[in-house]
Amino acid sequence: MKKFIISIDAGTTSNRSILFDTKGKVIYSSQKEFTQYFPKDGWVEHDPGEIWKTTLKTLKDVIKKSKKLKGKIVTIGITNQRETTVLWDKNTGKPVYKAIVWQDRRTEEYCKKLRKQNKDTAIFNKTGLLIDPYFSGTKIKWILDNIPIAKKLLKKKQLLFGTIDCFLIWKLTKGNIHATDATNASRTMIYNISSNKWDDGILKLLKIPKQILPQVKDCSDDYGQTHSSITGKSIPITGVVGDQQAATIGQCCFDPGSLKSTYGTGAFVLLNTGNKKIYSKNRLLTTICYRIKGKTTYAMEGSIFIAGAGVQWLRDRMKFFNKAPETEKIIKKLKNNNNLYLVPAFTGLGAPYWNANSRGVLSGITRDTSPKEIIRATIEAVAYQTHDLFEAMKHDGLRPKIVKVDGGMVMNNWFSQFLSDVINVQVLRPKVHETTALGAAFMAGLKIGIYKSLNDISKKWSLDKKFSPKMKNNSRKFLLKGWSKAIKRALIN
Repeated sequence: MKKFIISIDAGTTSNRSILFDTKGKVIYSSQKEFTQYFPKDGWVEHDPGEIWKTTLKTLKDVIKKSKKLKGKIVTIGITNQRETTVLWDKNTGKPVYKAIVWQDRRTEEYCKKLRKQNKDTAIFNKTGLLIDPYFSGTKIKWILDNIPIAKKLLKKKQLLFGTIDCFLIWKLTKGNIHATDATNASRTMIYNISSNKWDDGILKLLKIPKQILPQVKDCSDDYGQTHSSITGKSIPITGVVGDQQAATIGQCCFDPGSLKSTYGTGAFVLLNTGNKKIYSKNRLLTTICYRIKGKTTYAMEGSIFIAGAGVQWLRDRMKFFNKAPETEKIIKKLKNNNNLYLVPAFTGLGAPYWNANSRGVLSGITRDTSPKEIIRATIEAVAYQTHDLFEAMKHDGLRPKIVKVDGGMVMNNWFSQFLSDVINVQVLRPKVHETTALGAAFMAGLKIGIYKSLNDISKKWSLDKKFSPKMKNNSRKFLLKGWSKAIKRALIN
C-alpha cells in the first residue's frame, strides 16, 4: 500500500492541504481562500472560525483523494502564517476576538512606549526580535487589555493563546493538545531563544500570564492524533514548523550559510547560521531555524511585509487583471520601468527599515503612466527590497553566493530573472514549488522514520531552473538609485 503524508499549509490568504508521497512529490492539493478584514488603517484580521472551516474542507478533500488512490496516510505536518494571534475559550473552542494578523500595526503606540523605556536591547538579546507590532506578544496584550470576554475567561482560567498552528492542533485533537513548536514560539517576542523557554521577565513586562501559553515542542515531535470524528480514522500529527522555517527545511538549507528566499504574501529571507546565534547590527532578526531532538539550529531573517500581497492588491482592488500569472505577459511588453517606483508600505515597512508608520508611495507618475507600469513597479519593488536585505546581511559580514527561491511569485520567470539581476546573485528554483508544505511533511516524516536524517531529506531536493545575473552594473546602479529615492519618500511618513 502506498504511504502518504498530508501537509496542512495554513497561509495568510488561503489554506491548503497537500498530499505528498514519501519521495516529497506532490500527489494532490486542495486550496481555499478566506476573507481578509481591514477594520481600520493598519489593522488586519482573520476569522479563526473561517480558517478552521477552510482547513477542514481541504483536509477532507485530500483524505478522500488518498482513499481513491488506495494509499495510507501515515502522518500530518502543519505549517502556518507565523505571529498571527488567536485567543480562545478552552471549554468551547470559541475565539474571543478575530485573529490579529502578523501584518497588523495596531500596537505601534505601545511598542513606541517600550522603546522609550529602553527595553529594545534586553528584548533583542533574549528573543532575537526587535520591538514591533509584527510579533505576537503585543497582540496578545492588546486582546487582554481591550476585550472584556478575554478578561473574564482569564479569571476563570479558561483562556488559551496560540498561533494558527496551535489553534489548528487544538481543533484537530478536539482540545487534547495545546502545543506549538520552537519556530513559532520564537516569533512571539515572549520566548527566550537561548533558554528555549517562555521568558518570565518579558511576560511580566507585558502582563501576559503564563497559564494561557502552549507547551513548546520540537519541529519533529509528537503532537497527538486527530480525532476520528474529524478525519475518519485518527492520524498522528508529527511535524509543526512556522512557514518561513518550513520553506528553509523544504529547500534543504541545512548547512550554515545556506539561504532561501520565499515570495508568498510577504517575502522572507532566512540564512542558516547553525548552532550560533548571530545578532545583526543592521536590524535583521535572529530566530530559531528548527529544533530537532532538542538541538536548536538558528537563522538570521529579513522580513518584507508585502510581496504577493501587492499582486493581490493589483488584482482585487485595482482590478488590473484577473489572474496573477497574467502579470508576466504584461510586464514583458514593457522595455523598462519608465522611472516609476512603487514602495508597497501598505502596512508599514519591515526589514531593514522597520517603520510601522510608512505608507505606500508611487513616484515618477506622468501622463503616460498606465496600469502596465504600475504592475511592473509593484513586482520590481519586491526585488529591490530583497536587495536592501542582502545589503544589510553583507554589513553583518554574511555574503550569500546562491539563493534558493520559492513561493508563488517565483513562477514568474521575468521576476526571477529580474531578482537575480538586481541582487547580482545566482537564483535557483526547485522542482517542487510547494517548499513550505514540503518542509512540514519532511519534519512529520522524520519523526516516524520515513526519513532517517536531514542528510536523507537533502537527497530529495532537485533543480527546476537557474537564473544568473545578466544586467550591466550601470543599469543596476541606475535602477537602485531611483529605488533609494522612492524609499526615502516613504520613510518620511
